[in-house]
Amino acid sequence: MDASVRADLRARLAALAAEHAVPGTQLVIHHDERTWSVTTGVARHGCDTPMTESHAVPVGSVTKVVTAAAVLALVGDGDLDLDEPMVEQVPGLGALPGFAGVTPRHLLSHTSGLPSDTAEVTAPTLRRLLQESGHALRPVAAPGTAFSYSNVGYLLLGHAVEFVTGMDWAAAVRAVVLDPLGVRASLVVGPGADAGVVSGHTVNRSRGLVRPVAQSLTAVQSAAGALAMSATELVRLGRALAGAEPNDLLDPGSLKEMRGAAPGAEPFGMADGWGLGLAVFGSGELTATGHDGTGDGTSAHLRMNPSTGTVVAFTANAGAGYALWRELAAELPAFGVPIADHNPVPAVVEPVPAPRGFAGAYANGDTVYRVADDLRLTVDDEPFADLTPLSGLRFAMRDCDTGETDQVGRFLPGPDGAPAWLQVGGRLACRVDAVLAAA
Repeated sequence: MDASVRADLRARLAALAAEHAVPGTQLVIHHDERTWSVTTGVARHGCDTPMTESHAVPVGSVTKVVTAAAVLALVGDGDLDLDEPMVEQVPGLGALPGFAGVTPRHLLSHTSGLPSDTAEVTAPTLRRLLQESGHALRPVAAPGTAFSYSNVGYLLLGHAVEFVTGMDWAAAVRAVVLDPLGVRASLVVGPGADAGVVSGHTVNRSRGLVRPVAQSLTAVQSAAGALAMSATELVRLGRALAGAEPNDLLDPGSLKEMRGAAPGAEPFGMADGWGLGLAVFGSGELTATGHDGTGDGTSAHLRMNPSTGTVVAFTANAGAGYALWRELAAELPAFGVPIADHNPVPAVVEPVPAPRGFAGAYANGDTVYRVADDLRLTVDDEPFADLTPLSGLRFAMRDCDTGETDQVGRFLPGPDGAPAWLQVGGRLACRVDAVLAAA
């Protein structure tokens, strides 16, 4: 990539950041054995501290990549077995309903059938959380039969890491993954939390509001989303997992399973496939693997093209960074960066009549999605999105907070053809109107 192309890409990123009202961004690209970075804006709205390439940004669910790498490293050492039920490998899991056949492979690929989240988290440790909330973790599908994104699944993997290593999750992933790879990361919560982590922001472009927000994650949820990293460090992590950097963390077979699409993992609306810790984006020469993450008011994206060694990382200190990334990622190949992405929202949204019988309540664990007759979707009675029906029981989603139409979902029919399931953000929710009415 020559200087003029880099200048054009830098200008495009600055324009997109202004358009989406994102206070600060980091973009780092490693391609053709060279790495370059560009930043825009400030670390916190209303302050004049420039965003730098060393600022640590809460990366949300990109943390799961590190948890997955730790689990696979322990598998490689013979301390865990990918295909043996978790209840036979880690004490204290036998009481979880519908959990008997769940393996680490299921958990890593989000095909365990477990719900996304527990109820309000107050437990101080993962072990206590399982004792207090495990009985309420009602499965949404049988293990291995469907994809349903699960934070709970990664908390269980974190619990396994703690049991095997004898360390808490933060110390274990630092010792097993981060330090050996030379990756610097901060914590957003817990005893070792870094007060210097970049602030997140909410953005409402229609009202012209940009507001700093604090991270609400609890320490017990760390394995699913507690890390903060710069885009530079994300690229370092990505190069190792793409096999471009010599390291002793994972063998080639484990890396292949981490990056390859697992059977039965259909992450509708999120990616084109899902491996043991990494998503698959696109197809052909541009096929990439990686992960997205959203903290409270932050957005992070990691993409790797193992065939070319190209790695791209992007962070933004606003939730609107998600929509910014979608636009930017689609344009990267035109700048000579061979990376594919998954944008489920069609270029032209062509509404169709709403399907019959769609309105009602759908549940994923303790989370209740309600679809009203006016096509407003609420989550636990809070406004979430306005839906535009599309063909094939799909719908586009206009976020109630940001005003962005940047996600899709779908209804899945039951035996009678009526919508029996809702899938939003990769999470499956089962129709529960009758159950709620009886309650």
